[in-house]
Amino acid sequence: MAYRQVGQPSFADALVSRRGKGNPVLRRIGDLVDWAAVGGVLGGLPEPERGAPAYPRLVMFKALLLQQWYGLSDPELEEALDDRASFRDFCGFVLGDETPDHATIWRFRDSLQRAGLDERLFGEILRQIDAHGLVVRRGTLIDASLIPAAVKPPKPPEEPQPPGPDGRAPSKLVNSKRDPDARWTKKGGKRYFGYKAHVGIDQGSAIIRRSKLTDAAVNDTVPADELVCGDEKAVYADQAYDKHERRSGLRARGIKPRLMFRPNKHHPLTARQKRFNGAVGKRRAPVEQVFARLKGSYRWARARYLGWARNQTHLRLICLAMNLKRWVALSPAGVAA
Repeated sequence: MAYRQVGQPSFADALVSRRGKGNPVLRRIGDLVDWAAVGGVLGGLPEPERGAPAYPRLVMFKALLLQQWYGLSDPELEEALDDRASFRDFCGFVLGDETPDHATIWRFRDSLQRAGLDERLFGEILRQIDAHGLVVRRGTLIDASLIPAAVKPPKPPEEPQPPGPDGRAPSKLVNSKRDPDARWTKKGGKRYFGYKAHVGIDQGSAIIRRSKLTDAAVNDTVPADELVCGDEKAVYADQAYDKHERRSGLRARGIKPRLMFRPNKHHPLTARQKRFNGAVGKRRAPVEQVFARLKGSYRWARARYLGWARNQTHLRLICLAMNLKRWVALSPAGVAA
């Protein structure tokens, strides 16, 4: 399969390049990342079907990064790639190059998801950041946040059903034909329909090391152990993650369980436990900032796609993009992101 030739500069491109320095953060990311290694991961994609020449895979991946940083839909990204010089420069397009349309962007992102390369790409960028000594491993901060589904919520069940042993709500709560993977849950007296994003971030650097998407009915504690990396010195989490088995399991691995104690009607918190909870709450605060940026700057206050698989890929791409911005901020010669 032939690929399009992009990035062949003309005299007009040379004139335009003299007008300004472009976006400094995008340029810094372009300098930091080992794109050849990223291209090696993208080599795991199947060859495009016959037809018009495809865009180079690395060019398309860079376009997806721009989409996350600026919170753009596929049509908005199509327009921006055609119009914004900094976007074209980051991807490698010159003035005479045609840019991908929204359908091409959609198909490429879907191909990443089907090939399972979104997780490998996240791991490759994390590996590069770690190679620069920016992953501290002093501790992991874990938490979860609700993400409403992209569809209009169906009629909620009359009586909330408790989760089963696996932390999931009974299947009869699946009553959305448009997004059958989303579920109802209740938090703070309010009902939510959609998904839940779970993350584990590195204490000190705020680099996201683990991420997972579940339906909203899954209890926070169910995927918690998957967010623990194993090489950190401590794990910090709120009361939702308080389990005797988890505390003992972390200690057995040499990890300090900094989990806030949860009271019950038979065992109220002691004064010491209250002081402990207060100290843990201050240490785990940065994970809340990650969700604030995810829902604010990255415009993920609501799921953008239908189905768990596509939204899981979206979460991984956002986390990858956030890590790249943190890399810039943490680098000695970096620009504040």
